[in-house]
Amino acid sequence: MITIQSKIGIPKYKQIVNSIEEAITSGLLKKGDQLPSINNVKDEHSLSRDTVLTAFNELKNRGIIKSVVGKGYYVSSEDINVNQKIFLLFDELNSFKEDLYNSFLEHLGENIQVDIFFHHFNTTIFSKLIHDNTGDYNYYVIMPANLNDTNSIIQSLPQDKVFILDQMHDDLKSYSAIYQNFEQDIFNGLEQAFHLIKKYKQLILLFPEEKQPQGMLKGFKQFCETYTLNYSVLNSLKNYEPKTGDLYIIPDDKNLLRIIKSFKNNNLTLAKDVGVISYNDTLLKEIVAGGITTISTDFNAMGKQLASMILNKEVGKIVNPNNLIIRNSL
Repeated sequence: MITIQSKIGIPKYKQIVNSIEEAITSGLLKKGDQLPSINNVKDEHSLSRDTVLTAFNELKNRGIIKSVVGKGYYVSSEDINVNQKIFLLFDELNSFKEDLYNSFLEHLGENIQVDIFFHHFNTTIFSKLIHDNTGDYNYYVIMPANLNDTNSIIQSLPQDKVFILDQMHDDLKSYSAIYQNFEQDIFNGLEQAFHLIKKYKQLILLFPEEKQPQGMLKGFKQFCETYTLNYSVLNSLKNYEPKTGDLYIIPDDKNLLRIIKSFKNNNLTLAKDVGVISYNDTLLKEIVAGGITTISTDFNAMGKQLASMILNKEVGKIVNPNNLIIRNSL
């Protein structure tokens, strides 16, 4: 499988790399197959351990092979053109997360493999996905959402290879990150729209605690208390009848459509009897009901910035830009 020749002008570690690549290309080695051990290659070809280890590390860093503690090295990809592999863990997929994902891929360039996974706000799934993929990737991009104690789960990963995305927790501050400041963003957005908000009798935040960031709730309460506004926080809109004078802040698209439908069923006119502010702008919100006002981060910018940090090996913490888009729903 491995052929080493002297005096041909190619470093011996590179000959090991080339031999393994050729074995994969020819079909001699397939994904999941075990490679000869470092000691076997060293002894068979009278090489130093460092020479063999250098070759294996190059293939590992490119995502072609992986190491399994106590067992050895295995083929993890048959695509020898892959230079890097990225583990991307989202909470869920929706239209704006899709924008983030597409922007990330667009700005990464060629020969980088991105594998996407979803934890669906489930700590057990989150932990299993991290555990099962530790050591298999060059970089780990992790969206922790509002899961607790995620640092204890990801601390087995190399810290300089981890990027935190979207939500930032206190115990994750040692990692590089691109995140939203939910508390500040909702406060600033509502403050900018105060001239339209003040006509409403009550502000209602739909806030399912299992999915939404605590910073959003804090910023909402701070705004209402700062401006002495009546407010309520609901975990669900089930069986809730909208009333004249209500202004709703709706984080997700499904409940946005439900509340608009409820307005129609109760003969309430948007921006006259009731108002709506949604989170995260999409094409749907430009069109539905004449246009929905949004407080939204720029997910395309987030994906572009993430790609830049990985490609340029940058570290740091970046707050993603956020803005208010006023439309007819106020």
